[in-house]
Amino acid sequence: MNWKHIFTGAAVFALSAALLTGCGTEKAPSTDNAAEMGKIIVGLDDNFPPMGFKNEKNEIVGFDVDLAKEAAKRLGREVEFKAIDWSSKEAELKSGRVQILWNGLDITEKRKENMLFSKPYMDNRQIIFVKKGNTAVTDEKSLAGKTVGTQSAGTAEEYIDATPFYKNDVKEVKKYPDYVAAFMDLENGRLDAVIGDEIVGRYYMSKHPEELEALDVVVGPTSEFGIAFAKDNTVLRDEVQKVLDEMKKDGTIAKISTEWFTKDITK
Repeated sequence: MNWKHIFTGAAVFALSAALLTGCGTEKAPSTDNAAEMGKIIVGLDDNFPPMGFKNEKNEIVGFDVDLAKEAAKRLGREVEFKAIDWSSKEAELKSGRVQILWNGLDITEKRKENMLFSKPYMDNRQIIFVKKGNTAVTDEKSLAGKTVGTQSAGTAEEYIDATPFYKNDVKEVKKYPDYVAAFMDLENGRLDAVIGDEIVGRYYMSKHPEELEALDVVVGPTSEFGIAFAKDNTVLRDEVQKVLDEMKKDGTIAKISTEWFTKDITK
């Protein structure tokens, strides 16, 4: 998924104003200054709202940022968020320049060969969004004869292009450079529905609560987000997982999710 593509219209989306190129045989140091000080350095792509991004004050904020801050607080450790070249994230982790990758990272079998993951904490789903009050669209089959929008070069587009239903039964599929443009056309009645990333759509909805609604209907394949650590860093992984389990049990994760997505969409 090319996340940077989601928000090419960054100015429009000022609603509140990214693994496989390793470094050969480079070996991660067993310790570094940050570890000695107890600081946890989190690597992220700071252009991925709402998981991690810079707000109008140039501060790094986001859903994953809030989770990481709370986890670090419970561990009694300082946390630093470091914007990295997301295409070099494995090298950053292996070298020890960052201790964690926490930024909407899909868990894949290939990545498991090079990284240690937490348990999945969120599904990365494609769902259907409609204008509030639209009762004609209830599931994927009900899109027959309708005009549907999605983002170009995204997961939803890949599924739509590979599924004959959208060519044979759907009236028209309109593709947009980013989801913001698609959601705006949905609000203005030029689309019957948008198929897109749940996390992006629900974040948009949180800024337009009276305009849109989400159908809890999964379209196409679902992946899972996890937190990545260096392959041999089981100690930190286990520490973070323990506090995440506590945050889930006491409702903290649900509360943070609701603040960003209007409901708890975590696992």
